Amino acid sequence: MAEVTPLGSGSTPHPMAPPPDGTLQIRGGVGGIAFQFEELLAGAAALDELHGQLQDIEREAETVRQALFPYQADSYTTGSNAIIAVGEGGREVGRVRDQLYRISRDVRASHREYGFTEGLSALQLRTGLRNTAIESGLRPDNFGNFSRRDIAESLVAQTPVMIGTLLGIPAAALGFATAIGGPMDVRATLKTITGMPGFGFLKPRPVTVAQSASSIETVDATMASQLGRLDKLGNTTRGEIEVQEFDTEGTKRWVVLIPGTQHEDEIGGSNPLDEAGIVDGLGYDSAETNAAIREALRAAGAEAGDQVLAIGHSQGGIHAMNLSQDKAFLAEFDLKYVLTAGSPVGGIEAQQGISSLHLEHEQDWVPGFDGLANPDTKARVTVTLTEQLTAPEGDDSLFGPPHNLENYADGARLVSASSDPSLMASTAAFAGVAGAGGVATVTRFKLTREPEQVKAVAPARPTLPETRSEAGPR
Repeated sequence: MAEVTPLGSGSTPHPMAPPPDGTLQIRGGVGGIAFQFEELLAGAAALDELHGQLQDIEREAETVRQALFPYQADSYTTGSNAIIAVGEGGREVGRVRDQLYRISRDVRASHREYGFTEGLSALQLRTGLRNTAIESGLRPDNFGNFSRRDIAESLVAQTPVMIGTLLGIPAAALGFATAIGGPMDVRATLKTITGMPGFGFLKPRPVTVAQSASSIETVDATMASQLGRLDKLGNTTRGEIEVQEFDTEGTKRWVVLIPGTQHEDEIGGSNPLDEAGIVDGLGYDSAETNAAIREALRAAGAEAGDQVLAIGHSQGGIHAMNLSQDKAFLAEFDLKYVLTAGSPVGGIEAQQGISSLHLEHEQDWVPGFDGLANPDTKARVTVTLTEQLTAPEGDDSLFGPPHNLENYADGARLVSASSDPSLMASTAAFAGVAGAGGVATVTRFKLTREPEQVKAVAPARPTLPETRSEAGPR
């Protein structure tokens, strides 16, 4: 734990954010501020208990001191010295007790201040009092001073403010409404859109699963290598996921690779990983896609209770992270770890016991598209890559090199080599599930979204004549 004040100095320890590790900015994990506070608050509770025990000792010392007075006359010098010594001992216990109380109080005050600052920052963002997008001027030549991920998060978080301003709602009323309304609810917004006339094609539909290929391969199970395999999978297939089976002395472990968004001419067509798949992920908790992933695991031979590691890029990371809160999936399989790259997953809360690592790049817009920062917890680490990237001439990709898996694979290599406590703990958790790699059964499954059901239009009823004279000859 990084601290401003060394232990043993008698002063209150204060948490510090993990320092950058080269081009890596680290948030969360065992070195994160939230976990440091968790540990300090546990320590403060222990100090409170010790404070009570010292108070009892102090009272007992005073009782002993009072009991010595009747015997002081028997040997005045010795008796007086004993009374003074017991009194000094009691006062010293009191001084230690007061110091422990002050440290405990200051730790709690620091935690309250941290929570207030975080809440105020979020409130300012929602109400438009702080706008990273406006500060940047949305000028590409000025983006170097701002994280594009933060700009995207700012724009999404302040969507209600911007819409309200366009509608002419008074600033005071708009600020009050956004302050009490809470964060931008991307999930509710997407559900509203799919319910609008003409947008039903975005609504998730059942996804079928069919095996497309299977082989025995030697698989490098490191983070970087798995992201490299995922990159190849996304570039060479359409709507396919990869399931890897590792068998170590009878214990099976499974790795699922989920590609990012694949552009199709028809949005909402047969490929569940097209743009409409983002709606399934952010708006409907990946209900249809993850049901298909569960079916694919069963088809590959996974059994109830088997350990699973999920890896996803962009949209695929949303689906992978949604597995961590999918009750049906977790009731069947033991999901241990989720690795995402360039994915907006700040609003997804994993169940207890599931570790995750989120790779983001400060020039990548996509991780901020849900308007929420990833939570800072012991089991959840976010790594922001800060190496400046430029698009090569002729690069026509939508989000450029910062969003490419090749870039994130390079970042994963730096993560694996890092000595940062949060990253070391997270990579150890990853290796605990992925193992050292080796021979694996690799199966690819084709996911297909079922066709949209078109409601049958009832035939028009024949128009009856209004009068007998219009009925024609009989």
